[in-house]
Amino acid sequence: MSQSRPLTILFADVSGSTRLFESRGDVEARRLIASVLDALSVICRQYGGHVVKTIGDEVMCTLPGPLDGLLAACDMQRKMSRDVNFIRDNLAVRIGLHHGNALEENDDVFGDAVNVAARMTSLAKREQIVTTASTVAAASGRLPETRSLGRARVSGKLLPIEIVDVVWQEDTSGMTMVQSAIRLGDAQQPSGARLTLRHRGKLIELTETSEPFMMGREAGNHLVVEADWVSRTHAQIEFRRGHFMIADRSTNATYVCIGKDPELRVHRDEIHLRQSGSISMGQAGAVNTHDLIHFEAR
Repeated sequence: MSQSRPLTILFADVSGSTRLFESRGDVEARRLIASVLDALSVICRQYGGHVVKTIGDEVMCTLPGPLDGLLAACDMQRKMSRDVNFIRDNLAVRIGLHHGNALEENDDVFGDAVNVAARMTSLAKREQIVTTASTVAAASGRLPETRSLGRARVSGKLLPIEIVDVVWQEDTSGMTMVQSAIRLGDAQQPSGARLTLRHRGKLIELTETSEPFMMGREAGNHLVVEADWVSRTHAQIEFRRGHFMIADRSTNATYVCIGKDPELRVHRDEIHLRQSGSISMGQAGAVNTHDLIHFEAR
C-alpha cells in the first residue's frame, strides 16, 4: 500500500570506484565496496533508519528525521576515516541527504525528496556531506556545523535551492581558510561561462544557470543518442562551482577527449570539461566517430 510521509533520504556513494576496479580487479573491488556498504548500513540502522537498497557502489537509506540523517551521515564519514581497513585501501564516500515528503511503495521510496537527495549526492565530493538548508532548518537538537555552498539547480524545481556542507570532522582547524572562501553571494554571481555542444548538426549552448543536461538513449533526455551501447540515462553535464562537469551514470562508461590529451574513460565518476574536445557515450571515440559530441567551454 502506498503511503506518503516526511522522511530523510540519504544516499552514500563509494568515491573513485572506477579506479578501484582498474587497480584491484573486479572480484576484489566488489568485495571492498560491499564491506563499505555493509558498514554504512549498520550505522543507518543505529539511528533508526532503514536500508532501502544498494545499487552498485551506492546505498540508499531512509531515516525518521533530519537530525537522525545528519548524525548518521557524520558517523558514516568518521567510520570511513578511522577504520584501518578502509584507510589502507584509500576508500571514501560522498553523501547527500534531504528531508521531505516521500512515497513508500513496495519496499521502495519515490518522490521529490528522493530526487533532491540524489542531487545532493551528485554535488558532494569525496569525504563530503551535502544537504539542503531546509533539512538543517527542520532539524532540532545539537546539530553539526554547516557551511553554505550557495545555490544549486535541481531537476523539477523552478528556482535553485540553497545547499550546505555538513562539517563532520571533529578538528576543523585546517578547513577554515578553504571553506571561508565559499560564500553564498559569490556562488550567485554570474561568470558568463558557456559550454557549446555539437552533435550531428545540432547546436546546444549551456550556461551556468542551465538545468542539468541529460544525455542517453531514452526519449526524456535533453540529447538522445539511440544506440545499443548507450544507457537509458547515460551521463549528465552541469555547471558546478565555476566549472562544467560531466558525470557518467552508465553501464558502458563515457569517453572524453580534452584537447590533445589521451582519451579518458569515465565510469560512475565525473570530470571537468575544459577547453574543447569530444564526448563519446558507451564506446571509445575512435570506434564511435558517427555519434561524437563535440564541446567547447568558454
